[in-house]
Amino acid sequence: MEIATEVAIVGAGPAGSAVAACLKRAGVDFVMLEREQQVGSSWRRHYERLHLHTIKQFSSLPFLPFPANYPRYVPRRLMVEYLQAYAAHFGLQPRFGEAVRSVRRDADSWMVEASSTAVRSPFVVVAAGYNAEPVMPSVPGIGRFKGKAIHSADYPNAAPFAGQSVLVIGMGNTGAEIALDLAEGGARPTISLRDGVHIVPRDLFGIPIQLVGMLASKMPGGANDRLFPPILDLYLGNLKKFGIRRPARGIMQQIVESRKIPVLDVGTAAKIKQGAITIMPGIAEVTEAGVTFSDGTNSKFDAIIFATGYRPNYRSFLPADAVRASDSELDSTASKSAQLYFVGYHNALTGLLREISKEAVAVTDDIVRQRRELTARR
Repeated sequence: MEIATEVAIVGAGPAGSAVAACLKRAGVDFVMLEREQQVGSSWRRHYERLHLHTIKQFSSLPFLPFPANYPRYVPRRLMVEYLQAYAAHFGLQPRFGEAVRSVRRDADSWMVEASSTAVRSPFVVVAAGYNAEPVMPSVPGIGRFKGKAIHSADYPNAAPFAGQSVLVIGMGNTGAEIALDLAEGGARPTISLRDGVHIVPRDLFGIPIQLVGMLASKMPGGANDRLFPPILDLYLGNLKKFGIRRPARGIMQQIVESRKIPVLDVGTAAKIKQGAITIMPGIAEVTEAGVTFSDGTNSKFDAIIFATGYRPNYRSFLPADAVRASDSELDSTASKSAQLYFVGYHNALTGLLREISKEAVAVTDDIVRQRRELTARR
């Protein structure tokens, strides 16, 4: 079945929903394609204790604030409820169960091929999610391990691991928070940290770090990178003696050059200092009963959790030339190649959801402008 519309939106998570709401208010016809059976599917799969690391005042989607009774840092359960309410409020009706297979140019339009639908449109918005696919690295010997080995995408809570020795591989925000959850849930967690990591508190002297980041973004990056370390040492303590070292690149430089935000600490640092969470170096190989670390140390573990991150999945359905053209532009507010837009791929210290809202408005404004110019030429 082929459908003709003005805009095809790939994804019905926060980014796709934000764009759809903006387009609807602007009177632009669109079709949303979502591979799962509900909006915000990735949020439904996240581990239970997850909260937004950014404050609700700067994390809601366009034109609908979070309810007043929501806490400052919205938990996963309420985020799912908000996304459902957002879709209902704007009358969004995604076509569920439609996994996009390809997006290609066809004359003056784009042809979007999905599971059972083909959508022809002059504009396409790719909003399939920054964390669409789990990344599972190849680790020597992992096939020999007799314990349980999972990706963090399959981690619900600490209950199945109570009383066990658990290795968490990776210390991004997910790895740090899962280790904290395990420590509070009666497990004995160890974090394998191959490289240095920047850690900042979610609240710095009572001020949300998101607000600090918004102010810091107006300063030269080099000044920020010189200013933050002594302040963070004062607040969090010197974590180097516990096995955590800072990367050579400063916080802002790392964000700009590799799009990698620091770990927003919600209690992990304190557990590390208490000895409830152990830090070890990278892994040399996995054994039947545990791992050998890069420093030659051998340790036994009952379970291994790979907190090794996610990647976007747009490369699986976009033509190579479109991917090459877009990759260098994904940090812009309204990235586009011809009439191809990307929303939700700029993970800034000031908050991914805040960026999504800005991008959704900017993309909608650009589409409306192009429609107006096209009408005028006719």
